[in-house]
Amino acid sequence: MGLGEGIHNAAERLHGKGKKVAGEVSGNDRMRAEGTARAVRADLKQAGDKIRHAFKRH
Repeated sequence: MGLGEGIHNAAERLHGKGKKVAGEVSGNDRMRAEGTARAVRADLKQAGDKIRHAFKRH
């Protein structure tokens, strides 16, 4: 996992969490769901990158 990918995934996760909170505050279920999905997608990308990196070493 490159530094740029890690930063991108962290920023994506933060954006998703912010969107989720904004949806909760405004009562917008769609925005909340989109934020949750975006944060989960970023977490999965980061996990996949870590796994791929672990197998590259061996």
